[in-house]
Amino acid sequence: MSRLQGRVAIVTGGGRGLGRSYALALAGEGAAVVVNDLGGGLHGESATAPTGTPADEVVREIRARGGRAVADASDVADWDGAHRLVETAVGEFGDVDILVNNAGILRDRMLVNMSAEEWDDVIRVHLRGHFCPTRAVAAHWRARARANPAEPPREGVLIHTTSISGLFGSPGQANYAAAKSGIATFSYECHLELHERLNVRSYAIGPSARTRLTENSPAAVDAVAQPESGFDFFDPDNVSPFVVWLAGPQCTAPSGSVYTVEGDEVTLVQPWTATRKIKAGNRRWTLELLDAAAPGLSAQSVSA
Repeated sequence: MSRLQGRVAIVTGGGRGLGRSYALALAGEGAAVVVNDLGGGLHGESATAPTGTPADEVVREIRARGGRAVADASDVADWDGAHRLVETAVGEFGDVDILVNNAGILRDRMLVNMSAEEWDDVIRVHLRGHFCPTRAVAAHWRARARANPAEPPREGVLIHTTSISGLFGSPGQANYAAAKSGIATFSYECHLELHERLNVRSYAIGPSARTRLTENSPAAVDAVAQPESGFDFFDPDNVSPFVVWLAGPQCTAPSGSVYTVEGDEVTLVQPWTATRKIKAGNRRWTLELLDAAAPGLSAQSVSA
């Protein structure tokens, strides 16, 4: 039996690149998929095609393979739009079990040249665009659990998209990196609030793949170029099996985990880990005490 048979998934930004690959892979394992995509350009501008939106094209491809899918063009960073997205899943397929937050845009600029609008646009689409759908589906899962108090809550899965930039930084991407770092923390917060109470697993992944975003990022465009032969390390389809695995009921990955997924590599990341500590000894710090103790905060210091 297919691993996701009977499950319903939402993929935001599902019309192209990684989102398209995720939607096809989830459907290939039996999930009914809501393919969400505004159909906009790389920078969020309006973009249309005579054959319909990119989401429409992915839905046609899934249906041609015998799967179930429906397109949705809601703005995931809009409160009402995000709730309509969840309502679409429930209305079309009866429920929703998996949310893959993937939608994003770029406004790359060095910090000293970045405008407030470029900052706000990226924060809105990435960070608010993760919060609104997650908030909507979490409310649905809470209502679902309350409707059947005698039964253990049916499992839900959240897969959020952080990035290498968000976890380790990248010059020229202060807005994008800040949003993606926030998403990793948001994912862990979802784990803290939803895992025990509502049986929701929450993950953040930082995928590296050849997409519209990376092909238009000066920091990544050369690195992700398609090779003439051999294993295509940055093919988006390399990431999809891990997403499907996380979404599956047999998954053993601990909720709250953060991973990078690149080519044939999956790495567990611990972005915030307390390491070294100095103490004033039951007294208030003075500047002189801090001068003396400061080497204990250095990355080169060795704990006793």
